[in-house]
Amino acid sequence: MGRDGEPVGGPTDADWAAAVEAVRVLRADARVLLVCHVNPDGDALGSMLGFALGLRRLGVRHLQATFPGPAGAPEPFRWLPGVELLVPQDDAYPAPDLMICFDAASESRLGDLAGRLATAGTSLVLDHHASNTGFGRVNLVDPHAAATSVVALGLLDRLGVTLDAPMATGLYVALTTDTGSFRFEATTPAVHEMAARLLATGIRPGDISRRVFDTRPFGAVRLFGEVLGRATLEPEAAAGHGLVWAYATRDDLARHGQPAYVLEALIDPVRCTAEADVSCVVKQSGEAEWAVSLRSKGAVDVSRVAVGLGGGGHRFAAGFTGHGPLDEVIATIRAALPPPSYPHP
Repeated sequence: MGRDGEPVGGPTDADWAAAVEAVRVLRADARVLLVCHVNPDGDALGSMLGFALGLRRLGVRHLQATFPGPAGAPEPFRWLPGVELLVPQDDAYPAPDLMICFDAASESRLGDLAGRLATAGTSLVLDHHASNTGFGRVNLVDPHAAATSVVALGLLDRLGVTLDAPMATGLYVALTTDTGSFRFEATTPAVHEMAARLLATGIRPGDISRRVFDTRPFGAVRLFGEVLGRATLEPEAAAGHGLVWAYATRDDLARHGQPAYVLEALIDPVRCTAEADVSCVVKQSGEAEWAVSLRSKGAVDVSRVAVGLGGGGHRFAAGFTGHGPLDEVIATIRAALPPPSYPHP
């Protein structure tokens, strides 16, 4: 949503021009800070690092990339070109000349780094969430884009940056993760045309897919089996469209010796449940705090659910942070879904 509460349309010519100007006016000694959202996924990291490499090609010398929370990219993305630009959040420029935010629908998704918006010379937001709040000085928010990397590539093109394989690798990871390997509704002809452009640089899609989607520690495999074993199906929920949900705790992670990021992939086996339109994975992130991932096959707009609970996302994929005991968080989700419809007597 924009500042007036209305759905965000897409970048205007004036928006693109302002974004290009924000980069082109940078002095040789300018400091640029790139930030993506907490618990970064493939679109957040891939878009940010791919764009960072484009800025480096433009001659930007003082360049940092970061995200809130523990330092270091999640294991599936530690091989991405440009990962050497990542710095811990506490080491990020306190007052950058330009701050560029990727894949974050609101300031809250930037965690402790949100304060840099006030100290930055100017700020630029690249995103594709319809729930974007319109934060930042210059906004390139396109809710019709399949991934933030679509917006990032659009700006690189307007800046006259020639695409190469390292840049294309991050942008391709972003595109494939947010389209579910081109399986989701957001996969349009334009998405395949962009993928073709990226592949034309010589990147290897098979190698990328194996690293991102098909590789995880055995401990994570065991953890997934345990969590999926307690999945719960509620066929009458969501106005009879069905809800399936599962949860994972910090004790689960500790018992199997796994970091929290491995849970991000749990939503995929849960969402394939035939009897449910809405799927949900609730992941403990604090003593009484839960990161909630929501997915829909189309009957229910989960972005409306998430926005109503303080989060954001898209019709088919959204999330929010829940607080309190697990059963209360589940009850809150259930209540936010369309109510069950019962036949009249």
